[in-house]
Amino acid sequence: MTDLDFRPLLLSLKVSTLATFFIILIGTPIGFVLARAKFKGKSILDSLFTLPLVLPPTVLGYYLLVAIGRQSPLGKLLENQFGINLVFTWQAAVIAAFFTSFPLLVRSAKAAFAAIDPNMENAARTLGRSELSIFFTVTIPLAWKGLMAGVVLAFARALGDFGTTMMVAGNIPGKTQTMPIAIYDAVIAGNTGQANVLVLVMTLTAIIIIIVLNTVEQKY
Repeated sequence: MTDLDFRPLLLSLKVSTLATFFIILIGTPIGFVLARAKFKGKSILDSLFTLPLVLPPTVLGYYLLVAIGRQSPLGKLLENQFGINLVFTWQAAVIAAFFTSFPLLVRSAKAAFAAIDPNMENAARTLGRSELSIFFTVTIPLAWKGLMAGVVLAFARALGDFGTTMMVAGNIPGKTQTMPIAIYDAVIAGNTGQANVLVLVMTLTAIIIIIVLNTVEQKY
């Protein structure tokens, strides 16, 4: 068995962490709006945010290629103005992980915010607190359990993505090859020893994620 290359693991952790960071920033307010706001087309918007969960990864990857590829308006703008080509880069893997995992946090956040007793927030309003202050000091702490569950699930989903990442980031060892893709490569190459080790690492990581999720649910 050749020396194991753990660069795919490090890349997967980097990609998942960055994707989860952006998911938290964007998905939390979207979940709040879907839980509280009333407007026309809300159900359609909700369905669009959920769509990546039910689309085959290759279909989602194809949509992303169309959206950020070199022939797309965005792709041409980035390349002509900034010399940036997103496709087949580790940044494309972050984008893929973001879109595959985004719905998990949005749905968890939506459920967490909807379950909050509005009287708790109204009490803060009677004390003269601003809406922004109420959101960060009352709403977020009350929804913390659901939000954390969504974060953990989103991170786990981002860590394990294969199809969408393969479509937009490719399989370039040391550059865009994440753990799931490295496992696929090892199996195809008949490198059973390396495949076993990589699978074991991913399995242990999944177990740790489940333990963290269960701890959060019990603690909060």
